[in-house]
Amino acid sequence: MRSVKELNRSIISLTIPNIITNITIPLLGIVDTAVVGHITEGGKQADYIGAIAIGTMIFNFIYWLFGFLRMGTSGFTAQAYGSNDREEQIDILTRSTLIALLGALFIIFLQIPIAFIAKTFIDGKESIINLALQYFYIRIWAAPATLGMYSLKGWFIGMQDSKTPMWIAIMINVVNIVFDLLFVLKFNMNIDGVAYATVIAQYSGLLITVAIFFIKYFKGYKVSITRAIKKHRMIQFFKVNGDIFLRTICIIAVTSYFTIASAKMDYPLLAVNTLIMQLFTLFSYFMDGFAYAAESLCGRFEGAKQNKNLQRTVKLLLLWGTGLSVICMLVYGFFAKDILSLLTNQKDVIRVAQDYLFWTILIPITGFVAFLYDGILIGMLKSKIMRNAIFWATGSFFVIFFVFGQNNNSLWAGFISYLLLRSVLMTIMSWKNIFH
Repeated sequence: MRSVKELNRSIISLTIPNIITNITIPLLGIVDTAVVGHITEGGKQADYIGAIAIGTMIFNFIYWLFGFLRMGTSGFTAQAYGSNDREEQIDILTRSTLIALLGALFIIFLQIPIAFIAKTFIDGKESIINLALQYFYIRIWAAPATLGMYSLKGWFIGMQDSKTPMWIAIMINVVNIVFDLLFVLKFNMNIDGVAYATVIAQYSGLLITVAIFFIKYFKGYKVSITRAIKKHRMIQFFKVNGDIFLRTICIIAVTSYFTIASAKMDYPLLAVNTLIMQLFTLFSYFMDGFAYAAESLCGRFEGAKQNKNLQRTVKLLLLWGTGLSVICMLVYGFFAKDILSLLTNQKDVIRVAQDYLFWTILIPITGFVAFLYDGILIGMLKSKIMRNAIFWATGSFFVIFFVFGQNNNSLWAGFISYLLLRSVLMTIMSWKNIFH
């Protein structure tokens, strides 16, 4: 059995690169927004910024639905790594990559209906929406690269390698920045240049990721598509990923309705809630780093049938999560207003936000267990527990909001109950699977 020191070293060595990777993810959108914000075409900067925001939102929604490719792949791979089953390791990557390619082709094939639905449901100026769709129709061709990297990233994490995805994420952002500046500021390609830069960055990332795989891992593996798509393996793969997909739908339902409900409230509550939610997002970047480490280690020990190491790893992860959540509670309790002041200089927004900042203190302590158990259960391939827990938690969010007045406090109370119920239910439901 591994010592506490060894396990802590493994947790941190996997977590830190994952956190860095998570932080780089929103940089693509930030860089795109910053570049179009400097377009000199008369009076259209605001339109371009709005179009990038809408276009990014559409892709976030699409790709979020395919998040199971990354999570499911990491869980299966980690268990194959733990059991030292090299044949299954390469079969998982083959299987996941084939599904990613089919999914990407499906997205490209449906690009016109997707654009139509987006245009129907998004309110805004016609000029902004048209620019957003112009961006969408170019960037959609990066779907094979984006989904392909989901599979490869999940595979690397399952193979206990979180550094490769980190370096790939950094490289993608560098390439994106270079081509953004070249296409937009040098060649005046405006929003088309931003879209093409993203496409180039995504395919560059895919090519380098594939190259690293062949250089670092491929030797000794024998790829067989026929073996990888055997019926019983495909059924197991889709069963687990189906649960993860349903979980993702619930997350989208809660977060989307949170924004919808905020938009229906009096000014400036939409802005207030959007800013406060950034504190949740910031916390999630750190907790997801530990969750990814949980996927790697818990899957590895589950696959190797090392129950004592699994149990000790879960306990250590919960200790790390408790410590981090307490630190975040203190930071949010004393400095939330200062953090919001960095995000906006609108005094009326900051003034109103102060009435709701006490909810930010509850986010870390109610949410950290849910983040960690997501990673633990993905590694153990106990996706049914995740699915069932989030069904109840999602129901609690809507019940509390609609029963207790449909105001901003009831909205936040519903969100906190959603986090807390996920944490409590996953702990209870998974206890006998871990500490049996």
